[in-house]
Amino acid sequence: MRISGFSLDGERLPAPLPIWRATVRSETWQVLARALSENGGRLLTLWASDRTHGASGGLVISAAYAVPEGLLWLDLPLAERAATYPDLVPFFPCAGRLQRAAADLLGVVAEGVSDRRPWLDHGAWPENYRPLRRDQSPRAAGPHREVTDYAFVRVEGDGVHEIPVGPVHAGIIEPGHFRFSVVGEKVQRLEQRLGYKHKGIEKRFTELPALQAHRLAGRMSGDSTVAYGWAYCMALESLAGCEISERASWLRALLLERERVANHLGDLGALGNDAAFAFGLAQFSRLREDWLRLAKDAFGHRLMMDVVVPGGVTADVDQATAASLADQCDRIEREVQELRQIYDEHAGLQDRFLTTGRVSPGLAARLGLTGLAGRASGQAADLRCDRAWIPYDQLEVKIATQRGGDVAARVSVRFDEMLESLRLIRLLLSRLPDGRTRSELRLPSKLAFGAGWVEGWRGEVFVALEYDGEKGAHCIRRCHCHDPSWQNWPVLEHAVMADIVPDFPLINKSFNLSYSGHDL
Repeated sequence: MRISGFSLDGERLPAPLPIWRATVRSETWQVLARALSENGGRLLTLWASDRTHGASGGLVISAAYAVPEGLLWLDLPLAERAATYPDLVPFFPCAGRLQRAAADLLGVVAEGVSDRRPWLDHGAWPENYRPLRRDQSPRAAGPHREVTDYAFVRVEGDGVHEIPVGPVHAGIIEPGHFRFSVVGEKVQRLEQRLGYKHKGIEKRFTELPALQAHRLAGRMSGDSTVAYGWAYCMALESLAGCEISERASWLRALLLERERVANHLGDLGALGNDAAFAFGLAQFSRLREDWLRLAKDAFGHRLMMDVVVPGGVTADVDQATAASLADQCDRIEREVQELRQIYDEHAGLQDRFLTTGRVSPGLAARLGLTGLAGRASGQAADLRCDRAWIPYDQLEVKIATQRGGDVAARVSVRFDEMLESLRLIRLLLSRLPDGRTRSELRLPSKLAFGAGWVEGWRGEVFVALEYDGEKGAHCIRRCHCHDPSWQNWPVLEHAVMADIVPDFPLINKSFNLSYSGHDL
């Protein structure tokens, strides 16, 4: 196969989107990374696997790239004695934390990296314990090492002082530590410490039957349960060679767009509240509650959890439910239009939103800012438009972009995307094809690989699945799930520079990144 000008020995996976997988050597790994970075390719994710099988196999480092042709999944087998590989940070800065996480989980280390601080390991693991290694267990790994303070980067200079925030916060939010270096109230540097929500999800996948693990995928990050459920099921269906019905695909898209609307409603209210506009929080919270209540009536769960399943969906939409869902879209759209006008004309809000937390298009491109936040900084990438799969290939999705890169731009993109999703939902309901909602899925009795790639409300959700049909009930050898927050958390550190500390909650909410989906 020929991808981005390179001839690679690999295969195209039978997924709805164009996804190729190939194995490369060390020199090709870095040459490809350099070429892709110079020609607009994006690093989607990086992960490591232990493919030891009897006396064969070993450790592998993998990377997934978004390229003009689609998605390219590359595997680099590592030497048995030296589990190292060429560093990708010079070409893709977002690789830094991904590489540190791979070192914690499997002990594979990028060559020549200067930052070797642990990322997911907070000192609670036994010394030299690598939880995803096949030959290790916590009990056999040895005693716990002495816990030391995390080595935050110090900022020196007159008047510089540090403000530690978290990991326990005043509000009911997930844990994360933020270390501000400030002069007065102006932020000179922000450094994050995440990983407090690490739950061993990737290890847990290997202990579950493949046909039931979609429930775990749907709980990676609760606000993206449909996106993760669809991505996992897409990966499983691709390795099984299962084609789902057209009706099931349309229903999945309906669920995904409803998930997008629910999150945008919540964020727009919270952003108003963080700018001391409680009226916005009250109104958008009311609309979101109505939205979730109808989801419960129509699909059995407020967040539509466990509705996407291998082979299709568990819930169908009859004529009366379709009419109710479409009518709600009309009502929500009218109120959102009115609220948008209020937001746009409110001088206090605009004073807080405009120029705050700005990420220029150039910086966004260099750092790999993706998803909603990326589109607010001129990065026009949306799988529903760029790689339209069923049913998006029939819906002509309009991408929402801005170039301001500030809180105001991220608010504007949310409004635009929500209104477009309401249009899509009505279109999906009016054109919903006939047919069954679930197909039989027969898993292979051999080694197989699958991948799922879905545009969630926050950005691209990706699932890489390694399956071994010879293992019996628990056939998952490795399941790597990737949240766009991995790319965007480091960019938040840049977005707050030169702003003041009281603006951080507003800037942070305008990104609204996932801790759980990142930490796993």
